[in-house]
Amino acid sequence: MYKIFLTVRNRLALTCKCITALTKHSILPHQLYVYDNLTSTKIQEHFMYWSLLYEKGLVDQITFTTKGSTFNAFSKAVTCNMFGQQHNMDPDKNKYDFLVFLDNDIIVTPGWDRVITEAWRDVRKANLLNIKIIGQYPGGIKNKENINFKIANKTAYSGKFGGSGFWCIKPDFFDTVGFLDLRFLVGQNKKHDQHYWSLLEKSSNGKPYILGIDERLAIHVGGKFSQSICNILTKTNGDESKIEDTDDKRIDDMSFDEFYNLIINDKELLTNW
Repeated sequence: MYKIFLTVRNRLALTCKCITALTKHSILPHQLYVYDNLTSTKIQEHFMYWSLLYEKGLVDQITFTTKGSTFNAFSKAVTCNMFGQQHNMDPDKNKYDFLVFLDNDIIVTPGWDRVITEAWRDVRKANLLNIKIIGQYPGGIKNKENINFKIANKTAYSGKFGGSGFWCIKPDFFDTVGFLDLRFLVGQNKKHDQHYWSLLEKSSNGKPYILGIDERLAIHVGGKFSQSICNILTKTNGDESKIEDTDDKRIDDMSFDEFYNLIINDKELLTNW
């Protein structure tokens, strides 16, 4: 069993494809915690979609946030802290295999969660105590070091940095790594990852803290198929009038299988993340 922390802001069609991938491609039981942060487009459609998922039992929690409830700080960072605090209240928090940070422009591949489960078992067997995160290689991982043995029967690299759009973390992550100090994220629309890199550096005593599996576990479709909301707001100094869901119709018009076949055969998507 594992928990997924899914952050959403607009881009409803992409969110639908992300969650369909979780439903179709996940093998093991999981709980899905959704944080719909400051959505400003297709609000009624978002609420309708979440209500349908709730009725079907496909989501365990749906949280809607505003600028006020996120303290005018970067909403992903705020809700990540919320998720962590709630997880730490769980009497069974250390019984989960892992937790997942997932952005809504990440499409998981078939059996991804079984690979991650096996990878964490191998990390524990090898006593790699400095590893706090398992992700996908390259996935933005720097300072890579080759692991001289297979992890989940796959080639793997340890390193630092990496993008948190797809991070699989230890259940005790928030105890051993910590929470983000939101004072430094007020007025920001990015920098969740950068602030966590500093905490990870300290908690691992300067050793590599992320392990990248050299296997296609997830596909990052943001950028090519949908603009990053964070990047738009950062470039325009927070001008929300620049946010448009111009790619939604193109994505929505495709069935999931059509969309997945398109991205799984896109060489650019398979090599740039």
